[in-house]
Amino acid sequence: MAAYGMPSSAGAFEPDAPAGGDRRALQRLLDELGRLPGIGPKSAQRIAYYLLESDAERSRRLATAILDVKKQVHFCPVCFSYATGSTCDVCADSSRDQTMICVVSEPRDVSAVERTGTYHGLYHVLGGVISPMDKIGPDQLHVKELLGRLAVEEVQEVILATNTDVEGEATATYLSRIIKPLGVRVTRFAVGMSVGGEVELADELSLGRAIEDRREM
Repeated sequence: MAAYGMPSSAGAFEPDAPAGGDRRALQRLLDELGRLPGIGPKSAQRIAYYLLESDAERSRRLATAILDVKKQVHFCPVCFSYATGSTCDVCADSSRDQTMICVVSEPRDVSAVERTGTYHGLYHVLGGVISPMDKIGPDQLHVKELLGRLAVEEVQEVILATNTDVEGEATATYLSRIIKPLGVRVTRFAVGMSVGGEVELADELSLGRAIEDRREM
């Protein structure tokens, strides 16, 4: 009988650990997997058992990919999205519309907007939203850097693409109040985004329409 209820098969995990082996290795793997967002105990168990039953080379490739992304991916010094070069691909692309900046909360929101295929400007990632309950104010976000870009770049419009929940709306309102006096047009998602909706979870069609039909703030 295989260990932990797994069926016996060629190349599967063998229950007998070598002398001196760490018998808590599996539990540590389960614990670490369980800390990942959206992964509960059962999902962590399924992933762990899959890795145990896979050949060693597949596990090495996964481990190497994780280590490589931690070593090679960093924040773009211009927009604070993810980058592997001196700047991110968007900031490095001279064909992008330099007169527009789409402001989002997190780097993953950049990917969501890009998937719509309707926006061709630049981005600025705040690194979160204003949340007094979590003691996060403008000084903890990349607001100063955004204002710095507006002072030196030829930006004519800023699209505020934070989530439509309470914190996202409060952040958008604050940014609109400090940006509009600079003579820059400030717009917000149209009704295509539902109230309380998250940018990264919105489908491409709805998000694309919300961007195209954006409203003045």
